[in-house]
Amino acid sequence: MAAKAPFKTTFAASEVIRPIFTGGAVSIENDARILATTLGEDAILTDIKTGKHLAKVEGDGELISTLTLTPSGSHLIICSRSLSMRIYSLQRISTTGSIDPQLVRTVRPHTTPVVVLAVDRTSTLLATGGTDGSIKVWDINGGYVTHTFRGPSVLVSALLFFELATSPKKQLELNGAKDSDKGKRRHSKTAHDETEDEAPATARFRLASGSQDGKVRVWDLHKRSVVANLDSHVSDVQGLDYSPAQNALVTASRDKTIRWWDTKSWKLRKVIPCFELVEAVGFVGDGELTYTAGSNGCLRIWQTDTGRELTKEQKAKPEAEAFVAALYRPGFPYIACVQVDHTIALFNIPAEVTASAITSPEPFNRISGTHDDIIDLRYLLPDRSVMALATNSEDIRIVSVSEPGNSAALVSSEYFGQDIALLRGHDDIIITLDVDWSGHWVATGAKDNTAKIWRVDPQNKSYTCWATFQGHAESVSAVALPRIRPVDGSKAQADPLNHPPQFLVTGSSDQTIKRWEIPKELQQSAKSGIRASYTRKAHDKDINAIDVSNNAQLFASASQDKVVKIWSIEEGETQGILRGHRRGVWSVAFAPLNTPVLQGEQGSVSGKGVVITGSGDKTIKLWSLTDYTCLRTFEGHSNSVLKVAWLNIPPLEERSKKPILIASAGGDGLVKVWDVNSGDNECTLDNHEDRVWALAIHPDTNMIVSGSGDSTVTFWKDTSTETQTASNEAALKLIEQEQELDNYEYAGAYREAITLALQLNHPRKLQSLFEKVVNSKTPDAGSLSGVKAVDEVLSTLSDEQLFLLLLRLRDWNTNARTAPMAQRILWTVVKSYPVSRLSSLSVKGAKGQKSLGEVLNALKVYTERHYKRMEELVDESYLVEYTLREMDALAPSLDNMKLTDSVDTDVIM
Repeated sequence: MAAKAPFKTTFAASEVIRPIFTGGAVSIENDARILATTLGEDAILTDIKTGKHLAKVEGDGELISTLTLTPSGSHLIICSRSLSMRIYSLQRISTTGSIDPQLVRTVRPHTTPVVVLAVDRTSTLLATGGTDGSIKVWDINGGYVTHTFRGPSVLVSALLFFELATSPKKQLELNGAKDSDKGKRRHSKTAHDETEDEAPATARFRLASGSQDGKVRVWDLHKRSVVANLDSHVSDVQGLDYSPAQNALVTASRDKTIRWWDTKSWKLRKVIPCFELVEAVGFVGDGELTYTAGSNGCLRIWQTDTGRELTKEQKAKPEAEAFVAALYRPGFPYIACVQVDHTIALFNIPAEVTASAITSPEPFNRISGTHDDIIDLRYLLPDRSVMALATNSEDIRIVSVSEPGNSAALVSSEYFGQDIALLRGHDDIIITLDVDWSGHWVATGAKDNTAKIWRVDPQNKSYTCWATFQGHAESVSAVALPRIRPVDGSKAQADPLNHPPQFLVTGSSDQTIKRWEIPKELQQSAKSGIRASYTRKAHDKDINAIDVSNNAQLFASASQDKVVKIWSIEEGETQGILRGHRRGVWSVAFAPLNTPVLQGEQGSVSGKGVVITGSGDKTIKLWSLTDYTCLRTFEGHSNSVLKVAWLNIPPLEERSKKPILIASAGGDGLVKVWDVNSGDNECTLDNHEDRVWALAIHPDTNMIVSGSGDSTVTFWKDTSTETQTASNEAALKLIEQEQELDNYEYAGAYREAITLALQLNHPRKLQSLFEKVVNSKTPDAGSLSGVKAVDEVLSTLSDEQLFLLLLRLRDWNTNARTAPMAQRILWTVVKSYPVSRLSSLSVKGAKGQKSLGEVLNALKVYTERHYKRMEELVDESYLVEYTLREMDALAPSLDNMKLTDSVDTDVIM
């Protein structure tokens, strides 16, 4: 029976929440499913409904200046600062549902960067606007320019294709809605009607352009000239839209006004001041409503006819929530607004015009383009279906981390990583957070010198700031809640939503720690101050972390002054000091309650009385709380250790084979998993490009979640059990195959034996088989190697098998003893394949191609050496033959020699 493979700890990245938008252009196709966003030099395609990553289009080394999708979703057009424009054809992959972007062509549209794009409704024409004021119209499929319009040398800020509405009479004719007796009546046509009847369909095609100088120009694509100059705005024109039902063109500018124009006479209908920088404007439905989005961060709805604002007065939102763009087309189920903080907010379409005011629109969904630096994170709720993220902002973002369609989850979501809610209330960046045992209560600390406790009840969509704690003189850099579970059957255990944690411990850059009693009732006003139970001057420098022991009797504080202090919860008195780190301590964590006896460098110690710390000196230390000494030091990170955490303790029956593990995250962008008892690094997890600030462990599945400064959150699944099972199966299969190989060799089945030896990569066994074939006393007639079955095997090898065989032949060819066999097999291979096949083997990677050349060169060099040695041997054999022949000629015949017994005779040889 095969021996079991040793247990190995492994983790694999199962899910990653990554950024999709870091500012720039955004586009959506007509079906409102494909979202194209700018991510630095690259473009990302995402399914808005499912959140699925559809494709990533690599950049050309320069930042993207603008991009757009065609309304049909058939093409993606990208312009970059390199002055190039790339057109991609988008093809759906039916098996995976993703998109395969194929580059159709690359052109240089302007001599200056293209900053705005527009595509007509048929997805055949593309308009590009440059910073030099020139505008070009392109045929997307043909890739050539159809029109060139030149205005003043001012940046083009907005473009819009539209088709003028036909006259009502013409529309009726097109719809077949003429009266049955129309033929009996005679009507005289106006000159406009006659012109319209005779003009081709393209005569109504228009292109509107807005410039940085506030001018709006309307270009006739049929006549190739300007038909209207709308000179009214005094600043950048950011938005254009057309309504055929209203025969109106609406324009919006950063001069804080919106203007409606009559498209028949091109006269100004109405001017409305908005008192904010307007970044986007458009008609909704049949044009009776107009929406605007701007610097106040509010979506506003206006009545087109009267210019009256229908939405109630809205308070301006923070600068990070100001709108920089908005997207809407007829048929869209929502209006998508892009915020300064790279969040895309989706708003429901307003209802039809009503006499009463519309309530302030609120987004029904948010798509975070990027979470910025992930400073801290925690699982929330009893089922851990959502996660709280501190993202270098004033708000806590709550995202779903449950599988889509999971009906058992407390929070259902359409996709993994979907934004659920925001916890708003702090006035500055949140830098730390913690949760209680239930996951319903969240504590946060921020640079506004306050800490807050939040009540999270997503089933009722309630995210309430329960209390605010004011008293620190500087940033609150560490918070900790007790994690001890209430007694089973108690009210606090049965109804955690109405029973907040007993206390909160905070640490600050003012070098003090405070304990606060959390009120049982909701705090009505932040001004009604809550006094701290006690305040202690704890350290000589900033406090980086606080952790409460699992029995809620002690807490630890870690500081930049290189020490960690252990405190009693009730009295707030120092119980011990942990000294030994050479740099500031970033993180501290108490061992879980069920931790068994651990092995330190000096012996065993009770697991209940230990803590781990991570420091800027690149080490993790394990400390005893009995005598406050260091039990073990873990070294391996190449930068500061920023976070440490205990993984789940294995069940009692599995502790003999599964180690006690801790995880650490460092400034080197790595997450490392360590065996506490041996001090060995079990595995290293690498999926981040910046320092890893945050770690969280799932209490049931042992999943490690890491958050980094590269805006990504990686979910590492514990695959140790699967790896163990796969290793055991692989070992058993290997033994079976090796036995099968021995059986083939014993039976003389060379074809099967050589194939299996190549598959198993057994060079010694392969050498033995080839020697038996080459040295066979009864070779097959006409066989290159000696056995025809072997010739067939050697002539049907895959590229990888052939490359592996050449590697073996190279090694055997260097040895004079095995060189004859290697030469015979090499001769067979060369005769079996054309030169083109041998010189262009498909070997993975650039290194593989390089090593292929090295292998062939080594074979050549040693083969030439062997041939030279054989030639020298043949030459030497001629000398031996000549010497023997001369000796025979000079030597006297022994038959003619008479030898006497009495006389010594010299014999000359």
